[in-house]
Amino acid sequence: MLLEALYHRIKQNWSYAYDEKTLHIRLRSKKDDLTNVILHYGDKYGWEMTSAEVPMTKWASDSLFDYWEAAIEPRFRRTIYYFQLHDHEQTVYMLEKGFLDQKPAIVYEGLYDFPYMNRVDIITPPAWVKDAVFYQIFPERFANGDPGNDPDDVLPWGGTPTPSNFFGGDLQGVMDHLDYLSELGINAIYFTPVFEATTNHKYDTKDYFKVDPHFGTNEKLKQLVDACHGRGIRVLLDAVFNHCGKTFPAFVDVMENGAASAYADWFYVHSWPLEVKDGIPTYETFAFEPIMPKLNTENPEVQQYLLDVARYWIEEIGIDGWRLDVANEVDHQFWREFRKTVKSVNPDAYLLGEIMHDSMPWLQGDQFDAVMNYPFTNALLNFFARKTTNAEQFSHAIQAQLASYPRQITEVSFNLLGSHDTTRLLTLCKGHKESLMLAYLFELTFYGAPCIYYGDEIGMDGEHDPLNRKCMEWDQGKQDLALFSFFRKAIQLRKQYRALRTGGLRFYPQANKQLLAYERWDDEDQLLIIMNNSGSAAQYSKDINSGEWTGILASHENVLKRTIEIPAYGYLILKSLKS
Repeated sequence: MLLEALYHRIKQNWSYAYDEKTLHIRLRSKKDDLTNVILHYGDKYGWEMTSAEVPMTKWASDSLFDYWEAAIEPRFRRTIYYFQLHDHEQTVYMLEKGFLDQKPAIVYEGLYDFPYMNRVDIITPPAWVKDAVFYQIFPERFANGDPGNDPDDVLPWGGTPTPSNFFGGDLQGVMDHLDYLSELGINAIYFTPVFEATTNHKYDTKDYFKVDPHFGTNEKLKQLVDACHGRGIRVLLDAVFNHCGKTFPAFVDVMENGAASAYADWFYVHSWPLEVKDGIPTYETFAFEPIMPKLNTENPEVQQYLLDVARYWIEEIGIDGWRLDVANEVDHQFWREFRKTVKSVNPDAYLLGEIMHDSMPWLQGDQFDAVMNYPFTNALLNFFARKTTNAEQFSHAIQAQLASYPRQITEVSFNLLGSHDTTRLLTLCKGHKESLMLAYLFELTFYGAPCIYYGDEIGMDGEHDPLNRKCMEWDQGKQDLALFSFFRKAIQLRKQYRALRTGGLRFYPQANKQLLAYERWDDEDQLLIIMNNSGSAAQYSKDINSGEWTGILASHENVLKRTIEIPAYGYLILKSLKS
């Protein structure tokens, strides 16, 4: 037994309250090292009266470790506990203070202690997000619904995008196509910034309280939000609070008045005057970009201004949450105040941070509800698009991620396969539509809130910015309608089966390393998903009794028999008739 590989600690993703009654406790061990684990637990004030034991489940594995989990319901909302570990040769007892060869004689000394399941500390993301299917819209490129608000230098719709040109997309254009989104099955929209700015992407904010005139007005956004809500569609706006734009009035004042400006402390200035030397500004910015000066969120005036912004769009316009740009570069204390402000207005608002690495410090219930799940993105791209990993490696990457966060956070993670910041998925797949379909099918049958980047569902492609920001194609003759139909069916399937959103997950390793097989289940349904991520037909190795399963979505005609053959880049979803 490799004791050095064993790991556990209280709180975070290792022991946490899933709800007001249930405590999840996890343990990490060396892969294939332990045969079974038993959790011993009881009340610290009455062990003799309350102690119990429960076998832990090996619920996830990656290339190095196994992860064990048990769900318990402490009667008095607190518990102390230890682990009983078995391999083929020995039994070891793991306590917080170390390891023993015998059961602890004095249980009150050295055990792990979960002090109390205080309700206010339980991480409770908005429940609606578990059922959301997001659609990301880059407003300037989705649809031009009102030519009257076009920029003076607007170009004809559908031209070649550059970093600085405009095509007139606006909020009215989105309103004009809500039927399209409803038909697809979308019930949540994430908009990149809509506030007044100079660029086509609007990440250089001029006025945080005003919709960009080329997109419409505040009243138009209110109409759009109300129209979305009437269809059961939630609306998420992009909050760019790490930095502003060069035309933001406070920064203009600093540029004009230097250190004498009343707003000098709103920014991080290294030296005066504000200028760029050898490509590096004398003031802090986003990514050395001179037009995006970094805001000093430790300044009380800056804090209050941005908190007022956060409150305004929730209260007055009725948006359902914020996507928080460059969230990891803003101080934690600001985000704590931000959460308090937003949740005081709408406790159901979704707070989503843009963070590309391990995000546990932001996901402890005091800051964000979730983050944009880029580790998930990369795992899917490596397997389905780049073909640099096999099914086993892919499943290990996914399971390692599952072990990284409490389950309720995983259930509302924002899962994406592309965005305005990345090369489009179809291009990464080298134009191979079937690979794109497999990637999206996994996304739509996995935990979290899946997001579709506008146009992916009709076959739009594009290299990195600016070509990933093409105008949406509205000519049905140029749309891939078969691909649209696939998306619509897969989304409907996700909505139909709760097991695909919040149920259990188990991978089934296959001899063919490009064949991915996994099960999703809950107390109502049991589903088996099989995907062949290769150019040759593959056989699923587990016998299937046709009287026990039925196909509910497939890439091909399939006759259920004991050995199932999946064609090149094919997929099959089966439902158990026993469930």
